[in-house]
Amino acid sequence: MSLILTELQQNIINAYQKGFPLVARPYQVLAEQFNSSEAQVLAAIRQLDEAGALSRVGAVFNHKKAGASTLAALAVPAAELDRVAEIVNQFDEVNHNYEREHSYNLWFVVTAYDENALAQVLTKISELTGLPVLKLPMEAAYHIDLAFSINFATPSFSTSTAHAQISQGH
Repeated sequence: MSLILTELQQNIINAYQKGFPLVARPYQVLAEQFNSSEAQVLAAIRQLDEAGALSRVGAVFNHKKAGASTLAALAVPAAELDRVAEIVNQFDEVNHNYEREHSYNLWFVVTAYDENALAQVLTKISELTGLPVLKLPMEAAYHIDLAFSINFATPSFSTSTAHAQISQGH
């Protein structure tokens, strides 16, 4: 992908992969920090999203304290991967959907408000895809900080190799 990022977009990506302001108007806080307007910040984020350079804007929290979650996987025939991924992606409860090199080649995280709701989502995914869902519940929690300081001046930088996740991480 060829995408030229504005200075504002670069600043947003580097400053807010974590630690997003938890206030009534967070984009106004970003605007003040970057000597910009709230509308310009929102437009910059919208452009990043439309270009596919932004994976998500949202909170990261301990799923076990807020409800139920699990890692899940599907063994999808290669020719069906895009179609099945689109089905899985239609669920609001699904995030972190990605392809892996394994017989179970489509992996995703499902979160719900309780175990019953989680089971219903997994059942519905299985019904719609026609594939059994492998449930891989977490046995131990680890915090991995995935924030990256990106040097946009580097000639080898491309948005296909660096996707920003703007979130409130813990």
